[in-house]
Amino acid sequence: MASLKVALVQARSRGPHPELALREGERVCREAAAREADVVLFPELWQLGYASWRAEPARRSAWLAHATTLDGPFVSHFRGLARELGLAIVITYLEAWPGAPRNTATLIDRHGDPVLTYAKVHTCDFGMEAALTPGDGFRVADLDTRAGHVRVGLMICFDRDFPESARVLMLGGAELILTPNACGLDIDRLGQFRARAYENMVGVAMANYATPALTDDLSHLGPLDVCNGHSVAFSGIRFDREGNGLDHKLVEGGEGEELPIATFDLDALRAYRAYEVGGDAYRKPACYESLSDNAPLPVFARADSRRTSLPTSGRPLRPAR
Repeated sequence: MASLKVALVQARSRGPHPELALREGERVCREAAAREADVVLFPELWQLGYASWRAEPARRSAWLAHATTLDGPFVSHFRGLARELGLAIVITYLEAWPGAPRNTATLIDRHGDPVLTYAKVHTCDFGMEAALTPGDGFRVADLDTRAGHVRVGLMICFDRDFPESARVLMLGGAELILTPNACGLDIDRLGQFRARAYENMVGVAMANYATPALTDDLSHLGPLDVCNGHSVAFSGIRFDREGNGLDHKLVEGGEGEELPIATFDLDALRAYRAYEVGGDAYRKPACYESLSDNAPLPVFARADSRRTSLPTSGRPLRPAR
């Protein structure tokens, strides 16, 4: 069996202290390696802790000033760690970018090479992420693992709310979608994620921050912005060969700090994708033209939406193959 083990980092935010995030991140990577994980997945903006943002101009400026680059010391440290430990790492950080930083995740392979860098497309423009630059599309990359090559895509948190995110990744050949997260995961958001796996016949894994400590100041956050753990993974294999339904949840964390590990059976997933009816098997793209229209109904028009800042060619972005 070609199995792939993904470790989901469910830890508390270290706040806007990259040096603490680096040390704790190294510790969990070493624990994951000792447990024979192939991939380590961090929650959203691990470098700074998503909830550490403050609206006051001085504190906001200090937060944004932490923006780093792919070849900066923070990401470079995890590249060296991936090479040393022989495992892939999805590290998340505030990426320096012309105009304004991006909310970014980089997939580093077990040789220490970055094979995919993704910036969050669906930024939360109704909140703090209005100060960030959105990403420009969804792409997929080949990841070399001990189980062989696997096609991996990335999406981040709010991307999960849009079926198009996972669908475009599936159309690009993704077999596994890795998702850094930073919000409260209730039954509906967990249901969304389960659906992304089911409808696209892909494996999915999501790492979320643990429930904050009682001493943490959460006064600047809304109820659904407070993280509560429940990092989760689904295999994407919803039925057996006889058509009997399966619960394809592989693992789900509690609310505290832990390191759940999800084991994906790649051989079984690939066989399933070859005979089942989801994914791209019976889609009718000619009937979906309105999906790429940039003309929201009046009820959905939002003055702070930056949909027009993204490509508007009338066709969805195709991922790199």
